[in-house]
Amino acid sequence: MKFAFIIDSIEKLDPTHDSSVAMMEAAQMLGYEVYITTIEQLSVVKGKAYAHLYPVTLKPVTLVDNHWVAEENWYLLGESAFLPLESCYSVFMRKDPPVNTPYLYATYILDLIDRQKTKVINSPQGIRSANEKMYALQFSSVIPETIVTQSKKVIADFLEEKEAIILKPLNGKAGEGILFLQQGDRNFNSLIEISTKQGQEPIMVQEYLPSAKEGDKRIILLNGKPIGAVNRIPTGKEFRGNMAVGGRVAQTNITERELTICATLAPKLKQDGLFFVGIDVIGGYLTEVNVTSPTGIREIDRLNNVNLGKEVILATEIENGE
Repeated sequence: MKFAFIIDSIEKLDPTHDSSVAMMEAAQMLGYEVYITTIEQLSVVKGKAYAHLYPVTLKPVTLVDNHWVAEENWYLLGESAFLPLESCYSVFMRKDPPVNTPYLYATYILDLIDRQKTKVINSPQGIRSANEKMYALQFSSVIPETIVTQSKKVIADFLEEKEAIILKPLNGKAGEGILFLQQGDRNFNSLIEISTKQGQEPIMVQEYLPSAKEGDKRIILLNGKPIGAVNRIPTGKEFRGNMAVGGRVAQTNITERELTICATLAPKLKQDGLFFVGIDVIGGYLTEVNVTSPTGIREIDRLNNVNLGKEVILATEIENGE
């Protein structure tokens, strides 16, 4: 049986970090045929979603001195075949943001897959409805005080009240474009103009949580249940804990408060078909819900001697009724 992964170009992936590679390795280990494609290679033929699928053979990473090590030539691609995605057992939509126009068109193509035949993770409709910043606003009881606006005055009033705030572009990833702003900063006007593109686009503005210095926790949820977590701690003068900007990772536990957050989200995640999700929690507050290509598996596996990729694939078997 086939597992298909819609990813960015495979040569751009880091096998020691990317969760997509961890899941592909797990599917291969469990005896599935693993195929990859990109959104540019999706089509609709006779009302069905098709793709140029490339069989891929992976050389799994190994743990050396508590670090993942990959071989230089860690994957081997076979010849592509133009196949209906319904011929696959499961299809994982794992392209990185931004969720732009080509990305949205790809989700419309994936809507045409017969869900009785093939599980699509995550649901294309769920991805469209779950902007990774805005989605958290539905859970007001567990998020820090947050506004979304492009109004400089509204942001100025919020900053005056909170004294320190975080500015986030609504379509960013990996900490890109996130800014820390304190009351009295002489760059206020310029930063707001840059962030909102001269007042043309709204941004998310959250109160700054001082506990961010202690880490930004990534929790992986599988069908609404937490299966692992890693703490990402800012280093040097950087205020962001994201691994992509140099955040240090550390082993962590999931607290009672965080279990409450997960339980609060679970019904909505299941309703929206968001099967594999990474949430970000700072100081007991939900800050983001990541649904496109959440990462963290490799770090959790390394720190806790587990195999979350295998857990995801096995859960997919259960979801498909095996």
